[in-house]
Amino acid sequence: MKNKELSLTQEWDKTFPKKETVHHEKITFHNRYGITLAADQYMPKEHEEKLPAIAISGPFGAVKEQSSGLYAQELAEKGFLTIAFDPSFTGESSGQPRYMASPDINTEDFQAAVDYLSNNEKVDPERIGILGICGWGGMALNAAAIDTRIKATITSTMYNMSRVNANGYFDLEDSEESRYNKKVSLNNQRTIDYKNNSYQRAGGVVDPLPEDAPEFVKDYYNYYKTERGYHERSLNSNDGWNTTGTMSFINQPILEYSNEIRSPVLMIHGEKAHSCYFSKDEFKKLTGDNKELLIIPDAVHTDLYDNMDIIPFDKIEEFYNKNL
Repeated sequence: MKNKELSLTQEWDKTFPKKETVHHEKITFHNRYGITLAADQYMPKEHEEKLPAIAISGPFGAVKEQSSGLYAQELAEKGFLTIAFDPSFTGESSGQPRYMASPDINTEDFQAAVDYLSNNEKVDPERIGILGICGWGGMALNAAAIDTRIKATITSTMYNMSRVNANGYFDLEDSEESRYNKKVSLNNQRTIDYKNNSYQRAGGVVDPLPEDAPEFVKDYYNYYKTERGYHERSLNSNDGWNTTGTMSFINQPILEYSNEIRSPVLMIHGEKAHSCYFSKDEFKKLTGDNKELLIIPDAVHTDLYDNMDIIPFDKIEEFYNKNL
């Protein structure tokens, strides 16, 4: 097993400023499907002993130069070795065809990150945690349910991608008829893609923004389509996933055994986020006195992407210090 050689950007191309108190470098690691993942590794410049480590990814359709990298750099400044990685098929990571998603492979991506950190000479392998943002919050929780090496998990503004693909937003398409019609459309597209020998893209965040767009769509636009969060490799900032890229989520649910997670979990969500029901409902399934749901007053979904006045980094630091 070895990493595929990737062409990685070396200049600083993040959506957030670089901190001189933190050491940064590009690294790669592979998952058990042979896909090589690209990551930004951050660590405090001054350290002597092996460090606790955190693997971070998300949001769904974003890249490591956006929100996950912001979290990673901030937590490195607080004393952790962190990696923000691009999931399989996206960003600078490998995987063909491009712009695909998989409940299995993307859960595996987090486990592969733990593989890498467990073998990093700068890391204490008994002190590894993960953090997932948006759709990768669900993936992180799914990884925690299967990987006993993960000692602590945080989800931020979490989406359950299986639920939203099968049931639509707010479960408004939760019927056999709605799912059937969705399957007909997606399978017809598969036929067309095969004939054309290419994959149709579903489109990223809508642009131009309709005046009557829902507030949460406007929030997405204000992050992904403006200088605030735009990145050239981000799917949401550009042409989106393949139209059939998330099809498998419809009948492959994640979080089936989240009630069996024994390690500590902190779920963070904005009070006014359209997606808050995902965290509230998943939290109800968790067991044990080491689980916590933190609702941030007045915050919307994308506030937890990059709003430094709202993301509770002190609480996050406290949680990891206690449990790693």
